[in-house]
Amino acid sequence: MNATETMLVMYVFILAIFVGFELITKVPPTLHTPLMSGSNAISGVTILGSLVVAGKHDNWVEFTAIIGFLAVIFANINVFGGYFVTDRMLQMFKTKKKG
Repeated sequence: MNATETMLVMYVFILAIFVGFELITKVPPTLHTPLMSGSNAISGVTILGSLVVAGKHDNWVEFTAIIGFLAVIFANINVFGGYFVTDRMLQMFKTKKKG
């Protein structure tokens, strides 16, 4: 990656941080939990990306394998956490049976 590509990647990354922050601050508190649990569940795509990084073969094989392995772990935590939060949130709306 040359200097121009590196600067472009850094520019997009920093811009994504600011745009993400602005979008999240505009979400009302009542929608924050459903929105976050849904987006965590959808972020299973990051598992695919992390598997690609973990399996990449280049000059930095050990480094990319370690980073890819960590990315797989964190992506799985994110996805399973999203499912658990969604399940817990849906349990609040179920009616209690009188017994």
